[in-house]
Amino acid sequence: MSFTPHGKHLIAGTWVGAEQTFPSEPASGTSHDFSVGTTALVDQACEAAEAAFWSYGYSTREARAAFINTIADEIEARAEAITDIGTRETGLPEARLNGERGRTTGQLRLFADHILKGDYLDTRHDPALPDRQPLPRPDLRMVQRPIGPIAVFGASNFPLAFSTAGGDTAAALAAGCPVVVKGHSAHPGTGEIVAEAVHAAIEKCDMPKGVFSLIQGGDRAVGQALVQHPLIKAVGFTGSLGGGRALFDLCAARPEPIPFFGELGSVNPMFVLPEACKSRGTALGEGWAESLTMGAGQFCTNPGIAVVPEGAEGDRFVEAAAAALKDAPAQVMLTDGIAQAYRDGKARFDRRNAVQAVLSTESEGRNALPNLYETDSAAYLQDQELGEEVFGPLGLVVRTSSVEEMQSLAKGLEGQLTITLQMEDADTEAAQRLMPIIERKAGRLLVNGFPTGVEVADSMVHGGPYPASTNFGATSVGTLSIRRFLRPVCYQNMPAALLPEGF
Repeated sequence: MSFTPHGKHLIAGTWVGAEQTFPSEPASGTSHDFSVGTTALVDQACEAAEAAFWSYGYSTREARAAFINTIADEIEARAEAITDIGTRETGLPEARLNGERGRTTGQLRLFADHILKGDYLDTRHDPALPDRQPLPRPDLRMVQRPIGPIAVFGASNFPLAFSTAGGDTAAALAAGCPVVVKGHSAHPGTGEIVAEAVHAAIEKCDMPKGVFSLIQGGDRAVGQALVQHPLIKAVGFTGSLGGGRALFDLCAARPEPIPFFGELGSVNPMFVLPEACKSRGTALGEGWAESLTMGAGQFCTNPGIAVVPEGAEGDRFVEAAAAALKDAPAQVMLTDGIAQAYRDGKARFDRRNAVQAVLSTESEGRNALPNLYETDSAAYLQDQELGEEVFGPLGLVVRTSSVEEMQSLAKGLEGQLTITLQMEDADTEAAQRLMPIIERKAGRLLVNGFPTGVEVADSMVHGGPYPASTNFGATSVGTLSIRRFLRPVCYQNMPAALLPEGF
């Protein structure tokens, strides 16, 4: 089923065009024109979201769960058309888009189930103690309440699961917060058709029109106006460190500062401990290469750095990784800009004397071929830029002479989304020495796996110390992510008729 976009914004139930347009840049097929967002549209969407909050924020959990499930139904009803436009715009394979659509609808349904259980409210009650001496205690009740309209920025690398109706939107709507989405210009048609699904769910469930709006991209001023709008109470963002930090600073500089929940990427180091390297070096090198090239390396959990022992065992790891990467085919990247940034990242490595090219390729156009470099821990710790993310299939092997060097390197890491340990039972003591360090550096720690692939579950943490994310106490994946859009309120001596749902 083919989908032809109309190129308009969805503002509180109405599809709105604009005089100025921007063309999409699909990996294949026909380009389409899309309306450029404006600050006036931002104001309209935020005003409508605030108006919707007075009813939606106080709706029942059952009503919100039904609405969220209906969004999932409407997305699935458009499954073939979503895959069609998504593959054309992004160059991602059909199987990837189908899987991501399943993840998107799955996390919507997960949040619907989660709010029906009510645990997220964290309800607490300290009954009155009128006879307590020397002072009586009042009746105290606490519950989590929605904070108001939320701004969500679509991600370039996940056109479904981290975009229009992705995890941030699902969590906010589940919490009772209306959402204004800033669509990503890398996949505006995909954003539009998913917005149509949300709009259909709003009408079927008789929800207030302002509970959801989509403003297409094309102008950075739109994003700036959105995070600075006085009616927006928090921001969910997945994207680059530079763009995210700029928006974070704008949020902090507002007359009323608001939280900016930015997931900004990571190099996700993998430590190959000595016994694991000795017994499984070749297999680990091959597995790392497979993870590194998955999705053309366009995952925020891409394991860009492997910390490997010096010596023959480590050599086998590097040789196996290089051989696997050499055989990897070119892959289409999400946008021309991302492809150019990947080439720029490679050039940055080529300019460094302390870095040796193990496999050097030349990528052209929108395609990416893998690259592999090697250095030692001393050089890595002296050059901060070696620890900066290159968005694409570029890997760096850092050779170490001892577990002590691994510890020193771990201490020098910036905040990460993930850190992985490859280990055998005989590596347990070395792993124990690393654990206190790496748990301060990352939001998710893995053993004998690869970090690409983020399970959507109650226990998942997708976040970490800065610069991996801007709020180390939050996650953008899993049911705990709903807490970003709630705040605790205490009710003292409150009559039952005035208490919110949950008591």
